[in-house]
Amino acid sequence: MQSIASLLNELTGNRSLIQATLSQVRVNDPQGCSKVTVKPVELKGQLHYQFSSFCGSKVLHDNLLPEEAAERMNGLLTDTFRQALLQAAEADYQVLISKKGKAGILKKPPTKKLPGQHAHNRKKNYVLEEGTPIPFLVELGIMNSEGKVLAKKYDKFRQINRFVEMIADVVPHLAKDRTLHIVDFGCGKSYLTFALYHYLKEVQGLDIRVIGLDLKEDVIRHCSQLAEKFGYDRLEFLIGDIAQYQGLDRVDMVVTLHACDTATDAALEKAIRWQADVILSVPCCQHELFRQLESDVMEPLLQHGILKERFSALATDAIRAKLLDIMGYKTQLLEFIDMEHTPKNVLIRAVKGKQPTAAERAALFAGYAEFRRFLNAKPYLERALEPELRPLLEAHSM
Repeated sequence: MQSIASLLNELTGNRSLIQATLSQVRVNDPQGCSKVTVKPVELKGQLHYQFSSFCGSKVLHDNLLPEEAAERMNGLLTDTFRQALLQAAEADYQVLISKKGKAGILKKPPTKKLPGQHAHNRKKNYVLEEGTPIPFLVELGIMNSEGKVLAKKYDKFRQINRFVEMIADVVPHLAKDRTLHIVDFGCGKSYLTFALYHYLKEVQGLDIRVIGLDLKEDVIRHCSQLAEKFGYDRLEFLIGDIAQYQGLDRVDMVVTLHACDTATDAALEKAIRWQADVILSVPCCQHELFRQLESDVMEPLLQHGILKERFSALATDAIRAKLLDIMGYKTQLLEFIDMEHTPKNVLIRAVKGKQPTAAERAALFAGYAEFRRFLNAKPYLERALEPELRPLLEAHSM
């Protein structure tokens, strides 16, 4: 008879595993987990298997490469669970472990098929799964009470999951031994604020305090009512302006989504001064550079308003990213959501890294200074950071 280990290696190795469910605890798990499900997910263009461990009221997630996933499942069946259902493209495999530890494998016709999909072209699996009711998604009208995503809200569901994927990627850069302070500037209706809280607090089990800040009193009142309804006692919504906020001395993560024009820069300045470990920013309209741009060489582009507007937005984000690099962050510009759904689809993700040496910082600033000089730019963020940048500015005075 084929061994469990070889079966798991085969199913993960040839990408035919659709879902695995491990249950019936035979040895008490230290984390108190009663069930583990495993599904394939694509992360950064590579196949992984997402483990969802149901431990009391929490669901813990891990993403493993195929070989690691097979080893983990085999270990769980050896040490913790007495049965598993392995659902693959070609068959279902029922695995049963006797009280004496002997294993039996029963092969049956497949019951789980993905309509219109082959094993190598599967429906995308999301971090927040469809089919499992999530209170805030139900309340916000994205899911129904059975966990089905409403057709007209599927783009929003995809956007929320894309955001949560990005949150998952930066979790390793967050402290685990203390309360994490997170601020969402310009939170608006807070779809993504609730998603961030749900994932970090309810799924990852982190000790967090989240503050959502916005200028609209009615929006803040509504979000506060929802947070209370969901029992999110570490999530607070406040009325306030980004540039004027003084509520905390230290913040671990700063989020700013679709803050208009230089409001994004004000949030980035706050994050830098707090020495936040993680910054996630999706800029919105960007007018400052549009008004400043002057270049005879670029006249064929700048004479067209639509091209000038788009170029100004891209150049502004390039300036922001380079200034973050100069201040000691590892910065990436990522696609947040497909361009067909919104033109505001660039996310700036910055993670606090090793501080550059004086020579490295000078080299970074030299390239930045040449770029902004060519554009005739006088960026808000540079002006806001002038005390920290003064020696570099003096060396590259315009």
